[in-house]
Amino acid sequence: MLRDLWRSTRFRVAAAAALSSMIALGATGVFFVLQAQDRLETNAIQTAKQRVYRIQELLNSGTPVDKINSRISDMIYEIVDREGKRLASCPVPWEGQPLLAGGKYGGVHFVTFELYLIDGNVRDQVMNCLPELYAYVMRDHPDRVDESQPIPLYTATGRSEDQRYMVYAAATPDPAAQWGAETTKTWLLIAVPLVSLLIGVIAWFAVRRSLRPVEALRAEVAEISAHDLGRRVAEPPGRDEIPRLAATMNTMLARLDTAVTRQVQFTADASHELRTPLTTMRNQLEVLLTYPEQIEWRRSCENVLLDVTRMEELVADLLLLSKLEGAETGKFAPVPLAEVVEACLTGREPRDGVTITSEVDSAAVVPGNRVRLTRLLRNLVDNAERHAKSSVRVAVSIVDDECVLTVADDGAGIPEADAERVFDRFVRLDDGRDRDEGGSGLGLAIVAEIAHAHEGTVSIAGSVVTVRLPRAES
Repeated sequence: MLRDLWRSTRFRVAAAAALSSMIALGATGVFFVLQAQDRLETNAIQTAKQRVYRIQELLNSGTPVDKINSRISDMIYEIVDREGKRLASCPVPWEGQPLLAGGKYGGVHFVTFELYLIDGNVRDQVMNCLPELYAYVMRDHPDRVDESQPIPLYTATGRSEDQRYMVYAAATPDPAAQWGAETTKTWLLIAVPLVSLLIGVIAWFAVRRSLRPVEALRAEVAEISAHDLGRRVAEPPGRDEIPRLAATMNTMLARLDTAVTRQVQFTADASHELRTPLTTMRNQLEVLLTYPEQIEWRRSCENVLLDVTRMEELVADLLLLSKLEGAETGKFAPVPLAEVVEACLTGREPRDGVTITSEVDSAAVVPGNRVRLTRLLRNLVDNAERHAKSSVRVAVSIVDDECVLTVADDGAGIPEADAERVFDRFVRLDDGRDRDEGGSGLGLAIVAEIAHAHEGTVSIAGSVVTVRLPRAES
């Protein structure tokens, strides 16, 4: 169950929001509490230092040690001689080791004063010597006097000018502020989890509301089948991500619809093209078997072999088209088009009455696949030769950043209305260029696929086919 819950986008976003807010709020609260605590300690230390300076001034001015107590009654202090004996203290000279002594000269150290262990009368005097405690403990919180919580004292040290006496004076952080800091920490421990939980709940409902259109789109797309690709999802109003997602889905469905339609048409056309030679072969074999003595076997076999050859060419073209559509572009190598033209025309024997000429710019180099580019040009020359009256011309030139390959013949040409359609598979035109001899109906479709794979374009105007390919960088 937890695994399924974690897979939910709503839960992950809500959990992330709650955790982030808890970290942020907790870190902010800790920072402010530490800052407040630091200010309390700093104020206590400064107060202790000021008290040491006050006693030092009295000693340096010649005030006897035993008279110091009559001059000061609002602080806890100790005056100790070089042997560590307490000579004076406030509020009373209690017995035992000096309470405040122990810190290094000129420094500040920390001791604890267990107020609840002191006799009640002495305790009242101690409270009078700690004015920062009196109002808080004696007036507002008398019940806290008997608590076993030691009182923190920050003690400063100093010496008289004659180096005879060590002076210790103590101060404690403001208990009211200290209590306020403790209260703040308590509230933070309660408030931060509650606020974080509230933020998580708000994030849950906000994400749930935001994803509701996405779920509607998903459900609608799930109902679309291969037989219903013409259907489109509803595009909600607005300019945020949801309408753009719906528009992208509709674009994808349109592409799928086009691809499936082309695949169905292609399958039907391929079946028709394959059925023709198969029917011819079957008829010839049936006649040969029916009249074995009246039919010339050799001639019949030659006819069947021609049909088999045509089927092989058709299947080979189909396989090539399938590879071109599914293959990735990959890395191309620089290919001089002059070498492609030479490889295509060298050793070629045009049909009777047709001459093939070429004019090539040797600087025309394109990034590409040499074998595929040669196949592109051979298909164009084959097509032009079949429809030419007397001549075919191949030209390669450079125009701006493109290499332009043109193949022209002096035949009837393609009508302008069929200029784009002629590059589709198995297209049969109605004029004199429709039924060629030996063509599979896939030659120009292969040309278009190879050109697109090389980030180029192909177009036809009359009897001139133009292929534009990006020029290779120098």
